[in-house]
Amino acid sequence: MDGNTHSSETFDVLVIGAGPTGMACAIEAQRAGLRSVLVDKGCLCNSLFHYPSHMTFFTTPELLEIGDIPFPSVNQKPSRNEALEYYRKVAEHYELYIRPYQNVDSVSGSDGDFCVHATDRFGRKIVHYARKLVVATGYYDLPNYLGIPGEDLPKVHHYYDDPHPYYDLDVLVIGGKNSAAIAALDLWRHGARVTLVHRGPAMHRHVKYWILPDIENRIKNHEITAHFETSVEEIREDCAILNTTDGSLTIKNDYVFAMTGYHPDFDFLVSLGIDLEGEDRCPACDPTSLESNVAGIYLAGVIIAGERTNEIFIENGRFHGRQIASDLKEKLSVKA
Repeated sequence: MDGNTHSSETFDVLVIGAGPTGMACAIEAQRAGLRSVLVDKGCLCNSLFHYPSHMTFFTTPELLEIGDIPFPSVNQKPSRNEALEYYRKVAEHYELYIRPYQNVDSVSGSDGDFCVHATDRFGRKIVHYARKLVVATGYYDLPNYLGIPGEDLPKVHHYYDDPHPYYDLDVLVIGGKNSAAIAALDLWRHGARVTLVHRGPAMHRHVKYWILPDIENRIKNHEITAHFETSVEEIREDCAILNTTDGSLTIKNDYVFAMTGYHPDFDFLVSLGIDLEGEDRCPACDPTSLESNVAGIYLAGVIIAGERTNEIFIENGRFHGRQIASDLKEKLSVKA
């Protein structure tokens, strides 16, 4: 015996990643007459779940819709909680087969006969069988680390959730884009003393138009302290050391939010045999079918853009399922 728990059935399509894009892929495969399963190391829409608890989207409800299911919302920009509720209802409507809390460790086999090796939250080994694979793992699980002393201290976070625990504390926010601006504003509004550090000369030009004047005015009014053209040299238990244009500066500090972005799991893609191309490390795939250079393995969502994580979102990644399902239907000779 090899100690693994084996699935008793072979699926037509196994989707790695149960976010909105992965769900869309499973739905479209199902519509094409294929049996599909979603495997995710976390819960349904795991990345969305780990967004800030009071977050609102930058987009309108209809642009988040999948499976032709309307997204009802009283708000022009829906909240994280509304989105989670919506995607749960979609999963229920389509009776999606989801295997949550299973981390995919490796894939063996080949086109038409893949073995997906996973580990559940109790450390038990599981093997799933599938004819085709879709990788829709997103990028939110892997932060871009600073690589500085003290980054591994428990006071340092790469995800922002809720402002309440940081009331009346000195908090450093690192970054100059939307996530840094949102965290800094939310923390300040809930009683934290906020310092923002960004290596650029000003807040990034991609900060949303309704957020940018807010953060700029808080900085102008000295309600949020900002250091531009500045980097963090070291983080210590009670302070942080900054490298500013005027030299080294030590500031009192209780917590750090390093909002420096995220990246796809390139190591996992390489382990599948997928080629990464160019300086942006875009995975090789056919632009029409979205099949990678490895036969039978398809790519969906933000991972297609490699390092350019600001190009693909739910709004456009949700259509990848139709492209993939069209190709799968033809190759697997399934009648609708």
